Amino acid sequence: MEAEAYTKKQAAWALDRRVPLAVILTIAMQTGAALLWAGAAAERLTALEVRTERIGELVERTARLEEQTKAANASLARIEERLGR
Repeated sequence: MEAEAYTKKQAAWALDRRVPLAVILTIAMQTGAALLWAGAAAERLTALEVRTERIGELVERTARLEEQTKAANASLARIEERLGR
């Protein structure tokens, strides 16, 4: 009896060799959509990396401009001091 029960359980989990065309097309479409999504995500990441590099350059330029402004203000203060004498 146990052998019969085991055979019935095994038959319940067997896969049919005939797969409908709709299942194949659905899997193909889902795979294509996943690949398109992954490509779009990679493109967005690349764009963000480029933007981050530009921001880094802008921060550096801003720091240089601040230093130049401080130097110009110091020079202006010295000039005003000499003119005030």
